[in-house]
Amino acid sequence: MILTKYDLHHYLAQDKKALAMSRKRPKWFGDDIWKYQIYLRKYEYYTNTEATCLKWFYRYLHKKKGMQLGFDIPIGVFGPGLRINHTGLLIVNKHAKIGANCDIHQGVNIGQNHHEEDVPTIGDHVWIGPGAKLFGDIVIANHISIGANAVVNRSFTEEHIVIAGVPAQKVKEKSPSS
Repeated sequence: MILTKYDLHHYLAQDKKALAMSRKRPKWFGDDIWKYQIYLRKYEYYTNTEATCLKWFYRYLHKKKGMQLGFDIPIGVFGPGLRINHTGLLIVNKHAKIGANCDIHQGVNIGQNHHEEDVPTIGDHVWIGPGAKLFGDIVIANHISIGANAVVNRSFTEEHIVIAGVPAQKVKEKSPSS
């Protein structure tokens, strides 16, 4: 959660690093995903600090760019170091909690099961492949890779594994360095 100016700069720096951007700021034309992530972080910061005019300004930019790119990501869900790889449908429930350094692809849906609070909690350094669906009151541990088009509806608490399939199951173990 971004509460201070220091937190905002930390989140923005980690997102820039995750996206492997070497420039100081986004290009005037292009870098749309990077711009979206900046709007997302600034919208969260100004919402938490109650700066009304800037909150509404960044809410507008966040929603507009999100519609353009196909993203529906609410504030306060992702930790620092978010990496969105491609434009395309990407839906995340507002109650989900996702840790630092998440690498996410297009077509991913992170949603609820039956009740509003039945949403996933995802750890740090998780790679989510294209088309994966995660839903229900589940916990995904740190350092897990979720395969393309996997349907994850149960918890995986073992770290350093690859899960895939419908329904998802452990496919193999990863080395701790990956």
